[in-house]
Amino acid sequence: MTGYGRATKTFGDKTLTVEIRALNSKLTDVRFKMPPSYKEKELDLRRILNEHTERGKVDVSITLKTLSGEDDFVFNHDLFEKYLKELRSLSHKLHLKNSDGDFIHAILRLPNIVGGEPETLSDSEWQIAQSTVRDAVTEFNKYRRIEGESMERDLKERIEQIAQNLQAIEPFEQERVTKLRGRLKQNLDEFMGRENIDENRFEQEVLFYLEKIDVSEEKVRLAQHCRYFLDQIAEKGGNSKGRTLNFITQEIGREINTLGSKAYSHEIQKLVVRMKDELEKMKELIANLV
Repeated sequence: MTGYGRATKTFGDKTLTVEIRALNSKLTDVRFKMPPSYKEKELDLRRILNEHTERGKVDVSITLKTLSGEDDFVFNHDLFEKYLKELRSLSHKLHLKNSDGDFIHAILRLPNIVGGEPETLSDSEWQIAQSTVRDAVTEFNKYRRIEGESMERDLKERIEQIAQNLQAIEPFEQERVTKLRGRLKQNLDEFMGRENIDENRFEQEVLFYLEKIDVSEEKVRLAQHCRYFLDQIAEKGGNSKGRTLNFITQEIGREINTLGSKAYSHEIQKLVVRMKDELEKMKELIANLV
């Protein structure tokens, strides 16, 4: 499942903002983007995140700004002058036509010329940072809970549609038996003549074909799978619920496919197609849980 959480706190002349974004993934992958002074606390931050996230690709962004909007910075004058002196000397030696303006633009892009003011993370700021991260996690879980409730409603509606289509098969079952018997009788009359038909043998053949297209067991199993699916959704908690629901949908798919292969009825086949359509939509939803 996806997720998003954001929290902001202001202390002194600083504002701390924490954003958590998550995408579905079978593995846990937490990545941080944070100020240099927070790097030493990355393991502690990971521990906080791992307490509330099971798996997924999680991006955590921690930004720290001053209220004036101007972050402290340092300009390394000595290093700048050294670069400029060396570039002037090299330009003169190679007879290059470069101005000081060109050198300045090039030097400013070099590392360690301009950078943030090195800071240490105080105990009070670290306490505020932990609190802000936990607040962002709370919002993150709230987002996921709302998304989960919406997904649960959708899955229930679709599994109930499959159950309703399954019940709708029954009226057409006797109709296809009558059609099968009539078609076999007509074929025998045309090729053998009615007077040459052994009625007892004919009934045996009809029973043989009826056994081949009987869907009683498939209907019972499919109904059981639908009930089990709803039971699993109703259960609270469980880290492997997504995998369980995925396994059940696989079993549901097998029974629906068997119903289709035994349909011998245009109306039943239409109901099977509708059930397959609902099942595919369920699989797309469950893919965000597995």
